[in-house]
Amino acid sequence: MRRAKKKTDILLTIIFSIVAVIYLSPIAFIVINSFKKRSEISKRPFSLPTSDTFIGIENYINGIRKTGFFSAFGYSLFITVASVIVIIICTSMCGWYITRYKNKFTSSIYYLCVFSMIVPFQMVMFTLSKIADMLHLSNPLGIIIVYLGFGAGLAVFMFCGFVKSIPIEIEEAAMIDGCNPVQIYFKVVLPVLKPTCITVAILQAMWIWNDYLLPYLVLDRTKYNTIPMTIQNLQGGRGSIEWGSMMSVLVLAIIPIIIFYLACQKYIIEGVIAGAVKG
Repeated sequence: MRRAKKKTDILLTIIFSIVAVIYLSPIAFIVINSFKKRSEISKRPFSLPTSDTFIGIENYINGIRKTGFFSAFGYSLFITVASVIVIIICTSMCGWYITRYKNKFTSSIYYLCVFSMIVPFQMVMFTLSKIADMLHLSNPLGIIIVYLGFGAGLAVFMFCGFVKSIPIEIEEAAMIDGCNPVQIYFKVVLPVLKPTCITVAILQAMWIWNDYLLPYLVLDRTKYNTIPMTIQNLQGGRGSIEWGSMMSVLVLAIIPIIIFYLACQKYIIEGVIAGAVKG
């Protein structure tokens, strides 16, 4: 039995190692090509840089200069951080309210949130663009409201599942001590929701940071550009692409979200499992 188990473990290790290499290879491909000449990227994209093809950080300097990277980075950072905070606060409140106050109204809200997860974005993208323009949401503050609407479905679903596992006696004790509903939420419920909050924050941050289509449709592109939008601007006429600059900006765009993910990854499984226990 032990020998069979050992062989199984070795086989699984090999399989998962191969899968990991497959998933990491695109990132390695981008990093390698960010240090190569444009002609070399086109001819031999999978080759390592040599003394003749290695150009150091020249691609990074050109990419930052051509895209206005720091301005785009600022907009992406503000939109991502603000949207995640708004989504966590609003959806955790909503999930808590839905779970604790059972009636037809809260049930309708819950099922609408669940239904929103299965509606394809393509069905509403053109209507969304028109409505956002009518409501003057084509700015970094306005798009936060849009992200709240699209991110609420999954977040409410996860928070509802986690709140069901919280003993209601804790909230009743806080009420007896004189806390009102707002104080109960911020002092009792929100700290307990920390694992799910972090999980929701990671999932939403990765989506918002890398999102191209929603900012492209909503934001005023003459004033505001996020990192994915600036990367797309490196594509010139007749299909010409500044490959070196694009690869370098992609590396710069990937680094912050990877750091954030690695710092919080231990909470993902914990939060997902906790939110699915009684969901």
